Amino acid sequence: PAEQNADLRNLISAGANAIVVNPSSPDALNSVIAQAASRGVKVVAVDQRVTAPEAYAATNDQIAYGRLGATWLFKQLHGKGNVVEMRGIAGVPADTDRHTGFQQALKKYPGIKVVKQTFTGWQFATGGKQILDILNSGVKVDGVWTSGIDYTIVNAFRTAHKKLVPIVGADNNQFLKQLMTIKGLRGAAVTKDRKSVV
Repeated sequence: PAEQNADLRNLISAGANAIVVNPSSPDALNSVIAQAASRGVKVVAVDQRVTAPEAYAATNDQIAYGRLGATWLFKQLHGKGNVVEMRGIAGVPADTDRHTGFQQALKKYPGIKVVKQTFTGWQFATGGKQILDILNSGVKVDGVWTSGIDYTIVNAFRTAHKKLVPIVGADNNQFLKQLMTIKGLRGAAVTKDRKSVV
């Protein structure tokens, strides 16, 4: 948030007419957004919410993102099994909301056990290394829910010579390509909020 506040102030000073930002906090940017509005600068928050009333918001329902993917995953496992929850960045609104949705779904499936939870920082390389470490540790993994770092998870299963399990991801090009080419595809869907699953 401190970095984003500084960046926004610099853009305001530089004479920007509009600023589009993917906020790192729901409320830490409020004062600079108010400052922008007082100077006639439009601020649009994308992907994640802000509480500043002056900002325009273009976001999807992040709670539904987490809930829909998790529900699909748990149904694929017939309500029983070990899953890995691979989150984004701790404390960021989208991560918090997606985790809330994941937890909402989890409450309805007492036979599902989260054997590992990681924070990937939404970095593909980080998520790939994390799941590879988990797979090589001997932990039984029946399914993986990701907050969007998906294709590297499929690659890690291949690298570890493990049978693919149901994996929840987003609309990343590489993951969508995998959805179209993986032999023995268990199921695929792209929903209104751009959630993809394999």
